[in-house]
Amino acid sequence: MHLAFNAYFWEQPHTGSGQYSRQLIYHLHRMVSDLTITLVYPQRPGQPPLTAVPPGVRQVGIPTRAGHLGKLLFEQVGFPRAGRQLGADLLHVPYWGPPLRSPAPLVVTVHDLATLLIRQYRSGLRPRLYNALVAASARGASAIITDSQASRMDIERHLQVSPEKISVIYLAADGVFRPAQNSLVDMAVLRKYDLPHSYVLYLGGYDLHKNVHTLLLAYTYVAQALGEDYPLVLAGKRPSKPSPHYPDYNDYIASMGLEPYVRWIGFVDEEDKPVVYRNASCFTFPSRYEGFGLPVLEAMACGVPVVASNSSSLPEIVGDAGFALDPDDDRQLAGSIIATLVQDELAAEMRQKGLTQAARFSWEKTAAETLLVYDQVVNK
Repeated sequence: MHLAFNAYFWEQPHTGSGQYSRQLIYHLHRMVSDLTITLVYPQRPGQPPLTAVPPGVRQVGIPTRAGHLGKLLFEQVGFPRAGRQLGADLLHVPYWGPPLRSPAPLVVTVHDLATLLIRQYRSGLRPRLYNALVAASARGASAIITDSQASRMDIERHLQVSPEKISVIYLAADGVFRPAQNSLVDMAVLRKYDLPHSYVLYLGGYDLHKNVHTLLLAYTYVAQALGEDYPLVLAGKRPSKPSPHYPDYNDYIASMGLEPYVRWIGFVDEEDKPVVYRNASCFTFPSRYEGFGLPVLEAMACGVPVVASNSSSLPEIVGDAGFALDPDDDRQLAGSIIATLVQDELAAEMRQKGLTQAARFSWEKTAAETLLVYDQVVNK
């Protein structure tokens, strides 16, 4: 079988689609000897070949212009044309951007419907047109893979896709996320980000649906009791300025008197994330909408107690290993964070349950189940 794989996000491993692309291809290539894989990527003038490609995996660059139009042309014209020229038996688009017409059976991974369901993402003509295009394309795909039962229900309801066409295949945390510490490495990373000895961690995006403003409101209660000993560390790319997608967090923090208790550390390099996770006393993730919620799984794999919301896919990921709460209940969120910090037996139990829960997910399983979908589609 020859697989043509859309590698648009390959060089963006800090994104969910980038991580998914790299992990899936690495494990498919390692597990299946008779699978030929070609990564098809948008190549701009002077751009070198893709990096971190497993030996034996081919790659083809398609000359592409920059910007939204370039992305659209790559998805709708460049990628399917390359699939036809390669004589591929199967095309896979690992994000919600499939072509309307495909020269071979088409599999698309729809991680979530955030751009369709969250109001801020669908305002304006261009987002609405793009949503309409990719929704129609997804309906015409041979099979859809998604990351959770919650996303499957969204796809059925909002795209009117039959259940038989959708496969739920969970993601996993990379093997580097583990509780074992390397004192010298950990010390260097903690110093790099100026992290305190103890802290509560949020690592993720700052769009409105991530619900960080409710976390900050909850932290007004945590700060009264434990703020000096357990500051809130906000990690991830910080919005440069307020917008309809990003609240004015600095103003919000200042108005609630949280400035002494909140530390921004900004973007965290991928290789540093395990250290930042495993040295946290608690990880909190109050998002209102997630297709999967990989940071929650990464934190549990590092042996960190997790306090998350009970919305969308997160209860599936957390299971009984952590707190899954109403994303609007700031008092309950605060109480759960405090409980993990002051109740040693509870924290120890959550760490052990989190490790057990995280071990249920593996990229080997993700790749094996994806291969079954490929076989079903090609042999129809």
